[in-house]
Amino acid sequence: MKLLNKKVGFIGAGNMAEAMINGLIKSALCKPDQIWASDVRGARLSQLEARYGINTSEKNTKVFDSADILVLAVKPQHMDEVLDGLSKTFPQTIKGVKLIISIAAGFPITRIEERLYPTLDQDAKGLLPIVRVMPNTPALVLAGMAGMSGNSYAKESDLQDAVAILTAIGKVIQFEEKDLDAVTAISGSGPAYIFYIVESLIEAGIKLGLRPSHALTLTLETIKGSAKLLEETQEAPASLREKVTSRGGTTEAALNVLERHKVKEHLKDAIYAAAKRSEELSKSG
Repeated sequence: MKLLNKKVGFIGAGNMAEAMINGLIKSALCKPDQIWASDVRGARLSQLEARYGINTSEKNTKVFDSADILVLAVKPQHMDEVLDGLSKTFPQTIKGVKLIISIAAGFPITRIEERLYPTLDQDAKGLLPIVRVMPNTPALVLAGMAGMSGNSYAKESDLQDAVAILTAIGKVIQFEEKDLDAVTAISGSGPAYIFYIVESLIEAGIKLGLRPSHALTLTLETIKGSAKLLEETQEAPASLREKVTSRGGTTEAALNVLERHKVKEHLKDAIYAAAKRSEELSKSG
């Protein structure tokens, strides 16, 4: 991956921020001295500085001033306060284009604009393009799946910078912002659905007499293998399912139970509920 010749700053130094920092350094997209991070927890900053050799500061404005790309990695309930703190320093501190990337769930671009843009003229707003991102927790092991959407000031070069950063921790697809609720429901919340299924398979295996460690290994390897088969064959899931299912066999017996209990319909209802809640959160506040 080509070196990103820009400084990247993180406001908020939680797990997702660390995953991104780790990905940027491991992929050689950024050198440690190109990365800044701020947080209210001084001990956390010391930990990241020792672990990765990055620059840290307890002042958000220091990170803002030092970065060409600013990742807002704070919890949604703290976003207004953080954005207000930054906007109070405008326009004196805007000396060039600074791409703003938000990974706060349920926090729409319009709310970021409302906090950052009020005192800025059209030219100054153009210096602060915004990209909203919905990542997921597998980013912690550099296997994330993210959806992203830029505002009207985000140029193609800004979007490509965001793609480069997110590719360092997994994969990314660009969407219109209206689609991010569906992205949240499928990939943002998706790992929890998979973990729920894993729990069920392991518990069933144990009840059937398997050692917990064996039940875990069987489950994990089956899920990994199935995902790889889907990815490499490019066959439809229904087609692959049919190939596993012999008439009158064990798989058919299991699937008949799932069909009888309408598991597929219930799972889709759960995803619709997650999307609806994401939409509600985006409109609240």
